[in-house]
Amino acid sequence: MSKAVDTANSTNPEKQSGLFNRFLATVEFLGNMLPHPITLFALFCVAIIVFSGIADWFGLSAIDPRPVGSAGRDPDGVIEVVSLLSAEGLQRIVTGLVTNFTGFAPLGTVLVALLGVSVAEHSGLLSAAMRGMVMGASKRLVTFMVVFAAILSNTASELGYVVLIPLAAMIFHSLGRHPLAGLAAAFAGVSGGYSANLLLGTIDPLLAGITTPAAQMIDPTYQVGAEANWYFMMISVLLIALLGTFVTEKIVEPRLGKYNPDEASSDLADNNIQGLTHIEKSGLKWAGVSLLVVSLLLAWTIVPADGILRNPETGLVAHSPFLKGIVVFIFVTFGIPGFVYGRVVGTMKNDKDVIDAMSKSMSSMGMYIVLVFFAAQFVAFFKWTNLGTILAINGAAMLQALSLTGPEVFVLFIFMCALVNLSLGSSSAQWAVTAPIFVPMLMLIGYAPETIQAAYRIGDSVTNLITPMMSYFGLILAVATKYKKDMGIGTLVATMLPYSMFFFVGWVALFYLWVFVLGLPVGPESPIYYTP
Repeated sequence: MSKAVDTANSTNPEKQSGLFNRFLATVEFLGNMLPHPITLFALFCVAIIVFSGIADWFGLSAIDPRPVGSAGRDPDGVIEVVSLLSAEGLQRIVTGLVTNFTGFAPLGTVLVALLGVSVAEHSGLLSAAMRGMVMGASKRLVTFMVVFAAILSNTASELGYVVLIPLAAMIFHSLGRHPLAGLAAAFAGVSGGYSANLLLGTIDPLLAGITTPAAQMIDPTYQVGAEANWYFMMISVLLIALLGTFVTEKIVEPRLGKYNPDEASSDLADNNIQGLTHIEKSGLKWAGVSLLVVSLLLAWTIVPADGILRNPETGLVAHSPFLKGIVVFIFVTFGIPGFVYGRVVGTMKNDKDVIDAMSKSMSSMGMYIVLVFFAAQFVAFFKWTNLGTILAINGAAMLQALSLTGPEVFVLFIFMCALVNLSLGSSSAQWAVTAPIFVPMLMLIGYAPETIQAAYRIGDSVTNLITPMMSYFGLILAVATKYKKDMGIGTLVATMLPYSMFFFVGWVALFYLWVFVLGLPVGPESPIYYTP
């Protein structure tokens, strides 16, 4: 009987592996067909210029759905394509190239937020906090804490991938559990729960900066803040942590079975885990004290009815300097505790160390800045030509004709984003392409940009786990082969696929319940529906 069970267990994975290998081959084929995201945006810019000239020649237009007399509405009520393939178009491109780049909202907001995060990261604060959370958990809660800490690590770019995923594998191995189960749990939290977090991070102002100009195609005065999805993303942390724990302990770990050390590709004797030192614990304590002081000072500016950072006209928190300047407070709440921790443990002694930490993070942003240059041109060209608005109006009319204006449209939208994410892994690149079309389109059938952005973030996260196009996929595979020398891409994807499936179903269900059943906003002062 034991032999029969062993035989069954050995054949099923092979059949599954063949299916996953074919799936991966398709994903890799499509991904390899795409040029680099920067080249892709450059080609998109050229395509918009050419297509605008062709569309103008054919007289492509749409009826403006905005009320008569509203800001930005054409007196004739008709929106026509503006050709960039003309003398006037060339003049506009040449004169606007620099301002398109410097005025692109995500550029400044992300860089400012990252300056504060870089201090907390390079001082060792974030790494120590993550290790303390995971290694201090009881054996019963270790899986939950691994996934939970992995989700929170998204605040600091590569921290989860470089530190937490290898650490989780080591912790599981030291507890006599399968190390690949620990790796999978951490990978699920870091990558599959990418958008969820308890705190606002660099991804929030980045996406909001892309959503705002897309929304302004319909409403020129519309603003989307960095805090737009905060409520929904906070509750999503708990959901992803619970789902990640369930999948790890009930599906992935039983499937992996008992770990055989002979499968390792190297000696695992160096896997002894060092707990937090006394000085690191002291650093965390004082960093926590400094964070509390900063939080109390911020509360003093917004909690009282006459708080100086409340809206000076209405006295409310909505549209207040506090929310408009949220990026500054991200910078402060990471930078000050980070420096305090560094002073206590000795990793930061003076202003030079802080400057060095900021400089290192900025030097790693070269690729992002180049990407932003071309993405900014693409967004500006799309807006100038009116192509985005016309596509949105015609697309909204098609959805209304098909009666796809209810919550089901978001299921389709999230699924589409998840599929696109398989080949275009960059969150900002994907949103820069899709937002100018889908934000105004869904606004026209009655949904607010904040709600649309929250839905996008679900689709952008859940398939990160199963695409080799994800930038850290190779690193995860390298860590996995340390414990299983014949680990391949297909096996890793097969291990992670249950997380993607459960995350997709669970997250979409939470979105439906939160938005359409309970009618709760996805963030502070974030409406569910758009009313012109």
